[in-house]
Amino acid sequence: MKITAFLIFAALGTAADQKEQKVSIRFQAMVGKEKFACGQYYTGIGTTGSRISPRDFRFYVHNVRLVNDAGETVPVQLDQGGKWQLEDTALVDFEDATWGCANGTADINDKLTGTVPPGHYVALRFTVGVPFDKNHTDLTAMPPPLNLTALSWVWNAGRKFARLDFASTGQPRGFAIHLGSTGCTPNQTKITIPTQCSSPNRPEVEIANFDPEKDVVIADLAALLQDTNVDINQEKTAEGCMSGPEDSDCAGIFKNFGLPFGGKPADSQTFFRKAN
Repeated sequence: MKITAFLIFAALGTAADQKEQKVSIRFQAMVGKEKFACGQYYTGIGTTGSRISPRDFRFYVHNVRLVNDAGETVPVQLDQGGKWQLEDTALVDFEDATWGCANGTADINDKLTGTVPPGHYVALRFTVGVPFDKNHTDLTAMPPPLNLTALSWVWNAGRKFARLDFASTGQPRGFAIHLGSTGCTPNQTKITIPTQCSSPNRPEVEIANFDPEKDVVIADLAALLQDTNVDINQEKTAEGCMSGPEDSDCAGIFKNFGLPFGGKPADSQTFFRKAN
């Protein structure tokens, strides 16, 4: 009887274990061949080979999926209860509030954790940004990570999907990259909640040949800026790229985010890649 009971218990335990598989998707911030860190200087950046010093490096992701070896796309059920993940949305944060990164927080987050059905996974897919239904919500009423004022855009009641700020040789006051939705309507007031946005600006990312058990996703600021002159700023526009459709400083950045800009269709994104 004892042996039979043990075998039944073991079988039930095995079946329960097979319902889900823990997964951790790791990210690493890089600037070319160097690791990102607040307080560091990086050279050879952009079309002018400028020198930059970081001030921020954060981005939201959602709709995280893995592709198994049968070609099936499987959503990652993100862990809940912490400060970095809420339902299907997560914040990846590399700044640590030191040196020039004064607008940030001391804690960093370089991974997504969750579960998937048991299997062998060979590719990663995710969307940069916050989904529409969560993006246009009251900042003060939302739990982490959607309650950060540094990632809020009051004028369109949304969030900055990515905040990648730095100072450069030609722009010592700062060059900001704030990716977010634009053309959101209705927009009669700053707190009007829109029903649509003509430019959602949520890049879709796919990392092929990706094994979550051993591979790491690189987010490379130098690759994002390779087609941009970070030493100048278009007149009568905000410093850097604030996702304005008429701001020429966004052209190369949007291209490398894999987003359409200025009538040109989306190209393949280069900001994210698998670590060698």
